[in-house]
Amino acid sequence: MAPSATAIVIDNASSDRTLEQVRAHSPVSGAVNLIANQKNRGFAAAVNQGVAASSAEYLLLLNPDTRLLSTLDDLVEASHKYGLASGKLVDKTGSPQQGFTIRRFPAPATFWFELLGLNRLWPSNPVNRRYRYLDYDLDRKGLVEQPAGAFLMFRRDVWKRLSGLDESFYPVWFEDVDFCRRASDAGYATAYVPRVAAEHLGGHSVTQVPEGCRWRYWCVSLLTYAGKHFGPSAYRGVCLAVLLTAVPRTVPRMIRGRSLSPIFSCIKIIRFAVRCLVSPRRPGEDPNLVS
Repeated sequence: MAPSATAIVIDNASSDRTLEQVRAHSPVSGAVNLIANQKNRGFAAAVNQGVAASSAEYLLLLNPDTRLLSTLDDLVEASHKYGLASGKLVDKTGSPQQGFTIRRFPAPATFWFELLGLNRLWPSNPVNRRYRYLDYDLDRKGLVEQPAGAFLMFRRDVWKRLSGLDESFYPVWFEDVDFCRRASDAGYATAYVPRVAAEHLGGHSVTQVPEGCRWRYWCVSLLTYAGKHFGPSAYRGVCLAVLLTAVPRTVPRMIRGRSLSPIFSCIKIIRFAVRCLVSPRRPGEDPNLVS
């Protein structure tokens, strides 16, 4: 796979020196195609912009807090055969990131256990073991359900058929899970290729989002995913779980931060969950639900 002569940089209205640095480090005219958004359009929209601006047949999502440790040839070959592929993520000591590198598609019980905190209190429970592939040898290649969006390759024709990433997952979370789920439903598969590896530090971009907003965005994206992929009863069961756990999850945040500000996020989450419970439409179908 020949590298593209032009790098594409999507800037989502950053407040740091990203634009200045990109312009300073691209002395060759045309070496960088910089797309500077006037507002933060979210991760999914930025990915779609980048793919649309590229002509490459194989596209790789690679987080900025990762460092490739091998070539991508095997990943390209697997993507050519199956449609999507991912490699092994390791920490700075070289240990595989079990539970993050690959996961199965979340079921309603997965979200209940996450929201109730059972996966933290009892990490080896059957629901969590299944969801996080804790029963899988990360040195063994094979077909998997959902690799981390931090290290995911796909063919352009897959992206086109699925109309890209769903931008209703805003600003982040579950857009990669939804993409892999829709790809699977469309008949594609995802290959896990452990010979291709990347070091992953983890979560640097997300930590820039205030914790209260982070939690609210996660709940909204979680319910958006549940609304797209679960039946009516299961979907509303997850809405109920979000509603019932909103206050208990707020109290520790208030204590840790010694602040009342998490209450405001809690109120927004409760309102959103109630609207989802009573509305005949689902997140993604009705933008007013999220507003």
